[in-house]
Amino acid sequence: MNLEQELKNILDEENGLVFPRFDALIARELGIALEKAALGMGGAITIDIRRGDDIAYFFAMPGTAPENADWARRKRNVVERERRSSYAVGLDCQIKGASLEEQAGLPLRDFASVGGSVPIRVANAGHIGTITVSGLPQRDDHLLVVGVIKEWLSQHAVKETVSR
Repeated sequence: MNLEQELKNILDEENGLVFPRFDALIARELGIALEKAALGMGGAITIDIRRGDDIAYFFAMPGTAPENADWARRKRNVVERERRSSYAVGLDCQIKGASLEEQAGLPLRDFASVGGSVPIRVANAGHIGTITVSGLPQRDDHLLVVGVIKEWLSQHAVKETVSR
């Protein structure tokens, strides 16, 4: 698959990742699910879930380093600015042949357009925060977050249907 098609697929997928609501309990559930999924892959990640600037969930698994928290910060900055996943922004940069620093003067020290951070979107509210992981190869970081969100959304869609 070429970069343009991969970017289109990622953006289409992201548009479907919309929570009916988002609170501290959901952040905790997602954080625990991310930890379990990373363990299942044999990886160690730092997990950072934010609602705006507020930390909703943070956990650095054994085997991570302080650099992982910094990578998470830099990825999160990209999502907060661009309102799409850091992986999608990175693919777009590759397609354009120019980094965010070259395109917009954004310093690499504060912005990392690599996979691992995904916007939190809530129905009737839009973008409210980010879910970020760091510790795996960038594509795996991205797929981990997206996979856990999809699983959570599918489980809770079934529960809401049953409870009606």
